[in-house]
Amino acid sequence: MSKNQKYQNFCAIFFALVLWCMLTPAAAAEDVCVHVDGTAYPGELLVRQGTTYLPVRGFFEFLGGWSVDWDSAGGYAVAEKDGVRIAVSPAAQTAQMDGTVHPVPVLSDEGRIYVPLRTLAGLLGYGVGWESGCKTALIDTGGTTAPGQDASVLSSAYSEDDLYWLSRIIHAEAQGESLAGQIAVGNVILNRVASSEYPNTVYDVIFDRKNGVQFTPVINGAIYCTPSETSRTAAEQALKGVNTAGGALFFFNPSLTQGSWIAGNRTYFTTIGCHVFYL
Repeated sequence: MSKNQKYQNFCAIFFALVLWCMLTPAAAAEDVCVHVDGTAYPGELLVRQGTTYLPVRGFFEFLGGWSVDWDSAGGYAVAEKDGVRIAVSPAAQTAQMDGTVHPVPVLSDEGRIYVPLRTLAGLLGYGVGWESGCKTALIDTGGTTAPGQDASVLSSAYSEDDLYWLSRIIHAEAQGESLAGQIAVGNVILNRVASSEYPNTVYDVIFDRKNGVQFTPVINGAIYCTPSETSRTAAEQALKGVNTAGGALFFFNPSLTQGSWIAGNRTYFTTIGCHVFYL
């Protein structure tokens, strides 16, 4: 075999391994544990971009008393118990409970439908804690939120300043987009806050100039416009944990810019409305 053939074979194997890694869950089930009222959940888990996902069927059956079915006509999983009905749609990326639709990231893997742990807990009114030392999520079925109140665990960990600036950047960047699209823009800001690569406050992320101005509204002044009610709602939902953009750190509108650096250097995640989101 010639050196050139060996090199070509090495490249093929290398890129196959890269592709395999990209398609493999970011963490295996044994890396994270879930306890419900002190009892370990024994089923499958997915961990993607720091978010723990639970399988709809497996988790509800573990809770006991729930019936879980797949509606092939509607294309969604349905869990029911004592008159409570939750429908999860992978196509629409929503979880609907008793007529209220929540935009949530829904994953499909090997025939199973997965939803973020905090989303399921929030819908059911359960509390959620986290033991970082042993990487264990603690679900308390006697939580303080009312069932269906929100698709996340309510939190007062954010400030009015966070809400003020997040609602403004969402309005400036995504006014006219759907609620899910506006939440996604807020997710990007908060993902940057949580990342060691960026400043650690909403305000500082928006006005970050380390590698040049990050957001056009900072240049044209649109950041100072009064946000719409939808943008404020999107900011509140994002701050409470509702996520439609996964771990995305970048977004752009292809009709306004080519986003060449982002498209060439980051991993595509999803498209919502006029924006494309990259990890």
